[in-house]
Amino acid sequence: MQLDTSAILWSAPERERAGRPLLVLLHGYGSHEGDLFGMSPGLPLGPVVASLRAPIAENGGWAWWSRADSPSGDPQADRVDAAADAVIEWLDSLEFTSVSLVGFSQGAALALQLLRHAPGRFTATVAIAGFVASGPHPGDAELAVTKPPVFWGRGTEDRMIPAEAVARTAVWLPEHADATIRIYEDLGHAISAPMLIDFVTFLRERV
Repeated sequence: MQLDTSAILWSAPERERAGRPLLVLLHGYGSHEGDLFGMSPGLPLGPVVASLRAPIAENGGWAWWSRADSPSGDPQADRVDAAADAVIEWLDSLEFTSVSLVGFSQGAALALQLLRHAPGRFTATVAIAGFVASGPHPGDAELAVTKPPVFWGRGTEDRMIPAEAVARTAVWLPEHADATIRIYEDLGHAISAPMLIDFVTFLRERV
């Protein structure tokens, strides 16, 4: 599995990227690279923003792993790992002063899996309306010691993420990260203005 690098949306031309932090946007299931990129004007100005397109065409958009054999909230571990490997391979080809992640829904699950894949690599992680994949991971032991900063935000009316996946994440996250957890009343599977303000503040304090 490989990323289509020609589909990446960048907030700055290549000549203006050197010596800056990188902020990677990971969209949700059935979406595309332009979805979260619309937030770019409201994100911190220091980092270069790169919005990735997931590699699997599905459900009218793109997916990090297929839902055909991975139920919502409980994907097969090898599928999540394959997506994480593809992002790590792309990151290995770049040079930035630091890397942070913002993921929504399936992209949030991928962001948390990237933390497990490469503990210590990411400066800050924002996981919106997402979950951590089930089962143990080799990187969990290191995360339990280093506890990198993670913002996890979700709405009380989000019916897309199963309750089991939310409960799993609520247990795992404080044990493996310096977690900032925000729950938004009456919010569904979406990003609200208050949530955006909260996680942008989180990023500005850390990136």
